[in-house]
Amino acid sequence: MAQPRILIVEDERGLTQTLSWYFRREGYEPVVAHDGVEGLRKAQTLLPDVVLLDVMLPTLSGLEVCRELRTGERTRDLPIIMLTARAEEPDQIEGYAKGADLYVTKPFSNKVLLQQVKALLRRVDGGGEPGDVIEHAGVKIDRVRHKVSVGGEPVDLTPTEFKLLLCLLRQPGRAFNRHQLMDAAIGEGSVVLERTIDVHVKTLRQKLTKAGGATDLVETVRGVGYRFREDPARAGG
Repeated sequence: MAQPRILIVEDERGLTQTLSWYFRREGYEPVVAHDGVEGLRKAQTLLPDVVLLDVMLPTLSGLEVCRELRTGERTRDLPIIMLTARAEEPDQIEGYAKGADLYVTKPFSNKVLLQQVKALLRRVDGGGEPGDVIEHAGVKIDRVRHKVSVGGEPVDLTPTEFKLLLCLLRQPGRAFNRHQLMDAAIGEGSVVLERTIDVHVKTLRQKLTKAGGATDLVETVRGVGYRFREDPARAGG
C-alpha cells in the first residue's frame, strides 16, 4: 500500500523538520514547502492526501492558498488542516469560511495532530458499502464515490461539508444540535467553536442552492441547531 503523502506548508524550518521526521516515522511521505507560493504549486502538482497549512506564510498567506486550492478543479477536494498560533474566534471562522477542514492552534501535540490527520483521511475514504446511495429532495449522496448531486447537477463539497450533509440527509426532519454535527462532520474530541458549524452550513447551503436546490433545504432550528427539510414539497426555490 502506498504511503499517504502529506504536504507540510510551514515557514518555521524547525517545525517542518520535526513534523517531517514524525510523520515519516508513522508511515507517511512528507513533502515540505516554506512559503505560500511554493506550497500552492506543490499541492497543485503533487496532489497530496492531506495538506498541513500554516496561516502566516511568506509570499502568499495560508488563507489565500486554501482559497486557491478550493477553487481549483483538481485540488478542491484536498483535505486541509490549518496551523496557526492565533486562536481568536474570528481567525478560526475565517479559516473555515475559506474551506479548511480542521483548525489546529499552536503549540500542538504531534500525537493529537496525527490522530486528526488519520480521522480526516478516514472521512475522505468514506467507508460506505457498494451501492450505498442516499437521496432525498433531489439531493443525492454516493458514499462510495464520494460524490454529491442536486437534480443530477454535481456539487463539489469539502470533506467536512460532505460529512455534514450526509449526517443531515440520513435523517430528514431530525434536528441536530451543533455538538452532534461537529462530532459527525469534524470528528469526536475535536476542539472547535460552535460557530464553526454555522460557517460550514452557510457554505453548504450556498453550494446546494447554486446547483439548483431549494434555498431552505437545510433549516435552522432556533435554540437547537439544524435539520434537513423533511417535506421537499414545502421547500422554497
